[in-house]
Amino acid sequence: MTETTATRSGHVGKKPTGAGAPPRRSGVRPAAVGLPLLGAVITLAAWWLVTSGLQLVHPVALPPPQSVWQAMVAGIDVLLPALGVTTTMTVVGFLLSAVAGVLIGMALAGSRRVERMFAPLLVAVNAVPKIALGPLLVVSVGWGTKPILTMVFLLCFFPVVLSTATGLTTTPNDLAELARSLNASWWQAFRKVRLPAALPQIFVGLKVAMPLAAIGSVIGEFYSDKPGLGYQILQYNGIGDTATAWAAIVLIALMSILLYSALSLVERLALPWVRATTSAR
Repeated sequence: MTETTATRSGHVGKKPTGAGAPPRRSGVRPAAVGLPLLGAVITLAAWWLVTSGLQLVHPVALPPPQSVWQAMVAGIDVLLPALGVTTTMTVVGFLLSAVAGVLIGMALAGSRRVERMFAPLLVAVNAVPKIALGPLLVVSVGWGTKPILTMVFLLCFFPVVLSTATGLTTTPNDLAELARSLNASWWQAFRKVRLPAALPQIFVGLKVAMPLAAIGSVIGEFYSDKPGLGYQILQYNGIGDTATAWAAIVLIALMSILLYSALSLVERLALPWVRATTSAR
């Protein structure tokens, strides 16, 4: 009787996909590449319209995209090594702030006394305008890479600390109860339950910190002798070559997009269960 009913309803041989939702496709979808390219085209078109089409902005303040492209090609011998310097400072500073931020966040999450003692201090440090610290960093730590890495660290560490502490203190109750029912030790519960449950939140803080790392690197180069893109922006702007200065700004933006995409890829590979256990958008 069951087989007859199933045959008449036309569901023989069909496997349920779960909760009525279509299965997720693996691989790179065309929209994942096409939509960002479309957004870039629209942005360039609006940029050209404002600067060349309607001439709403003076070309000295914002050169048209074709002038910026020509300046980028002409100054590639200077801009490309500068891009390497800025990328290196951004990545190194981001990694330092990520490690320190996770450790500080773990300390805050592990002890309420430590959180009450140092959380206000961390908020105060984060509230200080970082650009005002630039000249002081040169006096305090000297020239070279130290002021750049310090500026990156100051801008990046707080989102990582906050996301780590939040993730470790918001473990789902059912997972915590499961660990207690299995008589897991503190380390076992932390390694098997609390840390994996906090990783999505930690990656949120890391993705917030990644663009801030690029900003910190550029600000640090304003007060350093390292010939990065921030240094080149000051130099070209000082001689009135705003097109090349904007070319350096465009390279900073492209670098930030690539680094953010790389971090998102690491998150996707490191946390495969997140997409499998959350609803698709």
